[in-house]
Amino acid sequence: MIKAERLSRLSLKLFAIKRLGVGSIAKVGTYRLGLKTGLHRVLRVRSTVAQGPYFEAPPTARHNVVPSSRWNTEAELFSFHRFPLDGLPDWHANPFNPGKRAPCDLPWYKIPDFDPDIGDIKTIWELSRFDWLLPMAQRAAVGDDAELTRLNLWLGDWSKQNPPYLGANWKCGQEASIRVIHLAMAALILQNHEKPSSGLLSLVRTHLLRIAPTIGYAIGQNNNHGTSEAAALFIGGSWLAQQGDRDGKSWAYSGRKWLEDRARSLIAADGTFSQYSVVYHRLMIDTFSACEVWRTKLGVPPFSDELRSRLAKAVNWQQQMLDPDTGHVPNIGANDGARLIPLDDQHYRDFRTSTQLAAALFCGGRAIMEAGAWDMALRWFKMDAPTAALPPPASASFPDGGFHILRAGSLRCYFRAPGYRFRPSQCDALHIDLWTGSGLNLIRDGGTFSYNSTEEDYRYFSGSQSHNVAEFDGRDQMPRISRFLFGSWLQNTHSTSVEATDMGVKAEAGYRDYRGARHVRKILLAPQSLRCVDILDGQASNAVIRWRLALSDWRLEGNVLTDGKYRLAITSRGSSFDLNLITGAESLHYLEKNPIAVLEISCAIPATITTEISF
Repeated sequence: MIKAERLSRLSLKLFAIKRLGVGSIAKVGTYRLGLKTGLHRVLRVRSTVAQGPYFEAPPTARHNVVPSSRWNTEAELFSFHRFPLDGLPDWHANPFNPGKRAPCDLPWYKIPDFDPDIGDIKTIWELSRFDWLLPMAQRAAVGDDAELTRLNLWLGDWSKQNPPYLGANWKCGQEASIRVIHLAMAALILQNHEKPSSGLLSLVRTHLLRIAPTIGYAIGQNNNHGTSEAAALFIGGSWLAQQGDRDGKSWAYSGRKWLEDRARSLIAADGTFSQYSVVYHRLMIDTFSACEVWRTKLGVPPFSDELRSRLAKAVNWQQQMLDPDTGHVPNIGANDGARLIPLDDQHYRDFRTSTQLAAALFCGGRAIMEAGAWDMALRWFKMDAPTAALPPPASASFPDGGFHILRAGSLRCYFRAPGYRFRPSQCDALHIDLWTGSGLNLIRDGGTFSYNSTEEDYRYFSGSQSHNVAEFDGRDQMPRISRFLFGSWLQNTHSTSVEATDMGVKAEAGYRDYRGARHVRKILLAPQSLRCVDILDGQASNAVIRWRLALSDWRLEGNVLTDGKYRLAITSRGSSFDLNLITGAESLHYLEKNPIAVLEISCAIPATITTEISF
């Protein structure tokens, strides 16, 4: 038995190696081996503490723009959690767990990723992403001299308390890259980009010295680490090159090369990004938007037509996800609270500013025709606002990424088909998100909560229980090899594109899991209803289908769940079933968890379960 289990685990690892790609694994493995042996060239990088002042007052105060009110009297971590600001921040403290603090005098590579004495390391990194820099720069740009003083004070203290390359805030190349991008965007806002101070250039150079040697590791992960770090090299390198820095040209060349490569490799022909996450898709979009704004302002050569074409497709994908009234999107895929270049006071889950900026830059049109706060990024960057509208969203399939979007009247259904080309982070195959015309996310995803939570929470939020899917015999859809890696990636065995019929809009998808259980889901969306037929058979004894619902006064009446306005009726063919209304959990923001109503449908296999949702 033990030998069989070892062979099974070995086969899962070999499968993962094949799917991840030998080249990517070699890049990551070389990096880790280099750190372990002490031979990696990043360990030989040296720099000095950059001395301020870093930013100067703009030559002329800005008008007709509205600065953000964020980071005035409160810190805003993960775009949600607020903490009172009283003097300078402690750059090494975990504010969510008072008393927990990362070491500030150790070389970054000696600090572990997961340390119970620190807690979630992302809580340390969050202040050092420099999200606060942009609203301070905005307020300084409209004439608030006190904010300029404060901005320089914070940057000076950060540089002093985080000397190169000591402490947790130098540990991640992506975190360093986000700082570079925000420094550059602040320079644009304050009109300091053409004649930057020596202190600012020194701070940027110090960061690029850390980022450049490990770009291979970032690329090997096939995710937003590669796009972020390539962007920092391109932005920072081109900036330094124009100021006469001898290394700037090579850094800019490397950054441009990898930006082109990442757009070609990680953005599918249908616009889906490699991480299958709406939040990470926005982070990627905003990264390329920052690069295009910067490229335009510095007057450096344009990116290739292929890059622009891929980005246009990615913008269309993101526009399709938007709720037109709120700008909110389905909580599908990993969500760590990431948000780049926040320039307005709109909610973190409002994607309209990101989409509007990227639509102007890569599509030459407006994603949202009405004027609003979502236009503010264009105004702050002094970019021309297009007048033509992009085509309105419609029912569509994204076969490369495994997404179907069905629209009928005011209803929208987001349907997650399996078929992973890149590493999946959640067991969400055949998940459904249902949105009403009032912006209500009636049937919803569970989110992420934390990458460094309890074993119970981590398995819950990344596993099958946190999605509107079937769970066979109490197991996840894919076997877990490690915290961030599943084996036996699911493939679509029953794929159809979205199709309009006299009854409504329909789509189908299905899979067979690693133990032989099969699930086929058929969706029909009409203007006042959704019909979902789940065919369950194969190698399993029982299954549980979950419907995760918006909070309301839900009550079970026989085989019907209702709150008086919405109604879910359950029927079965081939097997009896049990219904249970339980309390689950949902995370809309990183490190936030709230109760949610969950309807569980339990049945023996084989069975065909039909759920009719009506209004």
